[in-house]
Amino acid sequence: MARGVLEFKHEDCKGCSLCVEFCPTKILALDKEKINQKGYHQIKVIDPERCIACGFCALMCPDSVITVMRVGA
Repeated sequence: MARGVLEFKHEDCKGCSLCVEFCPTKILALDKEKINQKGYHQIKVIDPERCIACGFCALMCPDSVITVMRVGA
């Protein structure tokens, strides 16, 4: 099964949590310990091994902060 590797443009993230809500495997969360220069909590992957590279997170992001790369087959 294909896996995904997610990259984030943290400085553009507004912490809206749409990616968190729409992730079918529930591997995303807002990092309550890190904020970007604009004062928003950054997004993080809490369980990267479970990413299925579906792309829902990137599709739902209104600011195009997320890039999904497929690895494996």
